[in-house]
Amino acid sequence: MKPFLCFILLLGFISNSKSQTTEKLTLKKVLLAQLKTSHNKEEWFAPLNIAIAGLTPDQANWKEKGADHSIAELTTHIIFWNQQELSKFLNQPAPKYSGDNNETFAPVDKDSWPATVKKADSLLSSWENAIETADEKKLEAWYEIIGHISMHNAYHTGQIVYIRKVQGSWNPSQGVK
Repeated sequence: MKPFLCFILLLGFISNSKSQTTEKLTLKKVLLAQLKTSHNKEEWFAPLNIAIAGLTPDQANWKEKGADHSIAELTTHIIFWNQQELSKFLNQPAPKYSGDNNETFAPVDKDSWPATVKKADSLLSSWENAIETADEKKLEAWYEIIGHISMHNAYHTGQIVYIRKVQGSWNPSQGVK
């Protein structure tokens, strides 16, 4: 078994053991658990939906002096890469990509921020639905990319929570003190 697959299954086992369930652990269940934890299920860290909830467009576009990215830019980056990989997973045309990752970090305006928040939620739900309906053979071919997507989402969500803490818009009762 490939080392990364062993790691994914171990993470799933740890997550699964927490719930004291006797269900058979499958690759599908592990990948779904990881995606949901980085999307909308509170576990050890705040998921994306909570991290971006309730922000105004000004808060979303705010940057600390010297910072590389705003919350809006991190969110559009997450959306871009999730859409890129989901399109490939579903054998659909992927969004055009120039090869410049900097272009995936886009600011928003007062009209586009609410749609951006909805798009992030919808896209991550689409990933979960795609995993749910995929067969094991496809998941075995894609598990490493899907695992990286979950980690990528969690990484940038952590940055979002940090930015909210710095700007004073984070409520510690949301899961990260």
